[in-house]
Amino acid sequence: MKVLHLFYFAWGILVTSVWARQPNVILIMTDDQGYGDLACHGNPILKTPNLDKLYSESVRFTDFHVSPFCTPTRAALMSGNHPGVTGAYRTSAGRTMMHPSEKTLAHLFAENGYKTGMTGKWHLGDNAPHRPQDRGFQDVVWHRCGGVGQASDHWGNDYFDDTYERVRPGSRKGTFEKFNGYCTDVWFREGMRFITENQNEPFFLYIATNAPHGPYRVDPKWAEPYQVEGVNNPNFFGMIANIDHNLGLLRDHVKELKLAENTILVFMTDNGTSAGCKFPGLDTEPILGFNAGMRGKKSSIYEGGHRVPFFLHWPGGGYSKGRDVETLAAHIDVLPTLADLCKLPKPDKRFDVDGLSLTPLLAGKAKSWKRNHLFLQYHGGPHHKFALGPLTNSVVMTERWRLVNTDKAEELYDIVNDPAQRNNIVSQRPGIVKDLRTAYQSFWKRVSPGLKPVAIDLGDPTENPTVLCSQDWRPEAGNPPWNFRSIKGIPKVTYPWLVNILEAGKYRLTFRQFPKEADKKIDGVRAKIKIAGMEKVAPIPENSKAAIFTLNLPAGITELWTYIYDQSEKMGGAYFTEVEKL
Repeated sequence: MKVLHLFYFAWGILVTSVWARQPNVILIMTDDQGYGDLACHGNPILKTPNLDKLYSESVRFTDFHVSPFCTPTRAALMSGNHPGVTGAYRTSAGRTMMHPSEKTLAHLFAENGYKTGMTGKWHLGDNAPHRPQDRGFQDVVWHRCGGVGQASDHWGNDYFDDTYERVRPGSRKGTFEKFNGYCTDVWFREGMRFITENQNEPFFLYIATNAPHGPYRVDPKWAEPYQVEGVNNPNFFGMIANIDHNLGLLRDHVKELKLAENTILVFMTDNGTSAGCKFPGLDTEPILGFNAGMRGKKSSIYEGGHRVPFFLHWPGGGYSKGRDVETLAAHIDVLPTLADLCKLPKPDKRFDVDGLSLTPLLAGKAKSWKRNHLFLQYHGGPHHKFALGPLTNSVVMTERWRLVNTDKAEELYDIVNDPAQRNNIVSQRPGIVKDLRTAYQSFWKRVSPGLKPVAIDLGDPTENPTVLCSQDWRPEAGNPPWNFRSIKGIPKVTYPWLVNILEAGKYRLTFRQFPKEADKKIDGVRAKIKIAGMEKVAPIPENSKAAIFTLNLPAGITELWTYIYDQSEKMGGAYFTEVEKL
């Protein structure tokens, strides 16, 4: 009997210690998958059995909003702040990077004893101090820029058997490594590897797939079932089917490790659909495909551009039975919600955020919810005009109203009675319009200071040389060359990079038309550089692959301008520039 008592006592200690452990967190975000791009949301053609199962076992936020495109959603998700506050509110043009003062979800978890891992798409800066390993992630496998195969990604990547950057725990210096298989398979496989290696400690894992973002490439076996009438893009659906398959593998892996009960699993997407439907215009209803009754797609400030799925599943917390929450919620709410659920102490004011914890809604206590308005803004608008004035390309939301301001008109919709936003009643409700405009002013006051430029570090020992890409040039309007469709012959334009020289000293700057790995010659005869008040010209030898300058640079923030001239004196910038501190 004494032995039996000792057994139960020891077992009680063991159980208490296991359940006293903070929950693990797995946050999955797919790219360009809209609210209607899931079978469980009513899509009549697409098959997503694993997402459907997660849906049936989750608390689902049915009025959940993000930004209408990639970078700003990621900035809000990571920081809990409105994208404009962070400085990362576009997808290129030197406006994809958060201010170094912004702290992230990964910082929050790492500073509270969690192991932090990330795989896939980051899109919040390719260079220090903006890389995922600079932002709190300890174990990283990622691709640069906004999509696999875009300009700053590793040369030659095409979704299959690609080269990505790996960062190992204890180091911020990444190394490029060849991975076998399809990109989405790699992200989930590396995620499962991270879980296995950290199963005995609380962990936070962020899997951010680049799929189903274009280019729409996938093994034909996934797309073949969707080569049918009524499907706008079979490859797009095939990419989602592959994600769904990988989600099933991940959940099985977590169960096999006996971690499922105490793991918070979140699924969401980063904006409205890009190719799940056929649209005659950016802000229209589709003429083919299922968009869950909404108007607009990716990059639209109408509902279809920013209302997305959000599922939260956590058996140990009591969130494993399907239930809808219809209250207005958003990407800025994820950080404070996870902090609450994991009982993380907030160490200082760095984690004061714009978002609100969703825990009262998860617990069914809607009366504790205090949000009156939610604000989204596409700064500069979809036509790449960086006129950062108030209201333009914004939407002010309440549970009932949507005040939409395009660059052409102001519109008001009763979203409860008009979910497709067909009936503009702005002239019928002047009092509502006035109230929503007034509410917006506090948002603009909060956001506008954050729209100032963000610099890239030069001379960081964990990234020396730093490889700059034209996608981070800072034009006043329009996109710079950001993919290899726009990087071909000699450049036609040039704009500056905003850089922060960390330490005065000698630097070697190497201009290239293509990345070093491409091993291609530069189509120019003369090069010029302007930086930190200095200007220098040098000839480009025939058949050379680069133009090289060596300069003594002072510390501080400055602009770096590059120029390449051909024989007819046509001029453009160096698409790629390596900066090495000597």
